[in-house]
Amino acid sequence: MNIVIIGCGVVGAAIAYQLSQIKGLNITVFEKNQPAQGSTAAALGVLMGIISHKTKGKAWQIREESIKRYQTLIPELEGMTGRKIPCNRQGLVMLLSEDPEHPLESGVEVMTDWEQLREIRKSQGWQLAVWDKEKLEKFCPQVNNSTVIGAVYSPQDLQLNPTALTLALVDAAQRNGVKFKFGVAVRNHQAPSTDIVQITPHVTEKLKFMETSEAKVEADWFIVTAGLGSTLLTRQLNHKVNIRPVLGQALYLSLGRVLGNPDFQPVITGNDVHLVPMGNGDYWVGATVEFPNNEDEILAKKELLESVKQQAIAFCPDLSEAKILRTWSGMRPRPEGRPAPVIEKLANYSNVILATGHYRNGVLLAPATASIVQNMIMDQGS
Repeated sequence: MNIVIIGCGVVGAAIAYQLSQIKGLNITVFEKNQPAQGSTAAALGVLMGIISHKTKGKAWQIREESIKRYQTLIPELEGMTGRKIPCNRQGLVMLLSEDPEHPLESGVEVMTDWEQLREIRKSQGWQLAVWDKEKLEKFCPQVNNSTVIGAVYSPQDLQLNPTALTLALVDAAQRNGVKFKFGVAVRNHQAPSTDIVQITPHVTEKLKFMETSEAKVEADWFIVTAGLGSTLLTRQLNHKVNIRPVLGQALYLSLGRVLGNPDFQPVITGNDVHLVPMGNGDYWVGATVEFPNNEDEILAKKELLESVKQQAIAFCPDLSEAKILRTWSGMRPRPEGRPAPVIEKLANYSNVILATGHYRNGVLLAPATASIVQNMIMDQGS
């Protein structure tokens, strides 16, 4: 069975690795750039699964499945490839505020809401702790803000390096026989000719091939994981799925010394700003959320990046002494008018799967997405 995957961010790479473990599949991945160059390269890799307010249905199931899979996936990839995937296993601390004028948590949450979530997670086999201000000061003395009344600690949520993860997935998939074609674009600026597929309302057709900048490619399955490129690809196939960009900017700060307890360095988040320890007194801080105009254009605003930095300083004042070593930005793929992500067959096609539009949760949901795609292919094949 021939399978073509279009796009090699973290989601495309995860699908390639997942499918590479099944005998009898001939898998080729096409990526017009190098791997992990789009939204994956800009991500901070903060996996907010257990601390998420999703508690049931598909939204929770794919988070839970991914967090479980990461517990085995990271050592599996490191053992197979010899690559190191930097991973912070000290959890996530979310700051809580009672002051509606200056919330450090988007939508002011009361302690009882989090205590209820803690009990739900306990029943599901996961841990959450709700800290009052005294406990927060004990574990994270670097947090010093009068509006903070406590925190929620999620010890089983992770932070990892998305680029290192993606490159390890590519390496492992290659070792299992997957072919990667980097620098090869799937042609999406031309409408499909009639010999590719006949579109008839309410009739499911099979896509026979797609054109690339290298050659025509035939396959039994086409999997679109192209993020923002998915809009043009689906338009080419007469069933446009609108994925729009949302810009995120982040900073790399160097303080030269470790904040708080050197032996306890979790990710700290408040007011949707993440402070990610990188070791040696360095920290990632991000990210902005900047929406496009009607032409899908976004100009990165320096004042919004400065605002993110000032919010980080607001809850960890020692960061005011840190130097900015670099800044970066990236576009996140957000589905228009529907929830993220989009994991489904493209309308009117029996063999085109969309696994795209993960918005801000591509790294978190990559393992579960790969599992869903595998099931879609194998269920139809059985």
